[in-house]
Amino acid sequence: MAVDEVLLEWATGSNQCCWRFYGWDEPTLSVGYFQEYHDRHGHAPSQACPAVRRLTGGGAIVHDVELTYSFVVPAGHPLAARRDGLYEIVHTALIETLADMGAAASLHPTSPHHGRDEDTFLCFQRRSPGDVVLGKTKIAGSAQRRRRGAVLQHGSVILGRSPAAPELPGIEDLLGRSIDPDGLAGAWLETLSRHLVVTWSRRPLSGSKRDRAGVLADARYGSAPWTENRRC
Repeated sequence: MAVDEVLLEWATGSNQCCWRFYGWDEPTLSVGYFQEYHDRHGHAPSQACPAVRRLTGGGAIVHDVELTYSFVVPAGHPLAARRDGLYEIVHTALIETLADMGAAASLHPTSPHHGRDEDTFLCFQRRSPGDVVLGKTKIAGSAQRRRRGAVLQHGSVILGRSPAAPELPGIEDLLGRSIDPDGLAGAWLETLSRHLVVTWSRRPLSGSKRDRAGVLADARYGSAPWTENRRC
């Protein structure tokens, strides 16, 4: 979470985008920025999971058998001005990638009577227009945070069912076969490259960014006041 905020800070002063994939050492609950932390006690299967509060909104996510991404876009980029457009282009690229892997996913439709569903605690029990669904099951969703015009977009793709969220099937459960997360990530990046008309280059996180992330981790993301009450 700290690294993603550092990348958002970097994007406010640069003219470059950055895409990041990452995983988790153990099943972890990330709580949306606006959620009440104590609502987690209503979800028994994830009680043993450590928790962190995201900078982005949306419902809580159990990060386990899944692929997490973050995408930062500078203020001057055309996509930064199109909130829903950024969701759509990222999710459409994922759908095309999954189609090449034999999974017929689609965007959850928009209708005059369907707004954003924010009643349930877990993100993947909610449905919003533009979410990625496989049949009737939500398999991917995203949320954003803006700062001085730059955008951080977080997202998660559920690959398989987690013991910490047994009510949520993943792509592997729905298809009856395994999905290689590295293969999915690489293919998705290629599709995104075509949609965004960009060329990706792999870069390590600089020492200064790592130092800044350490400061944020200590002061914010690793602290109970932030996780439980959004206070630093």
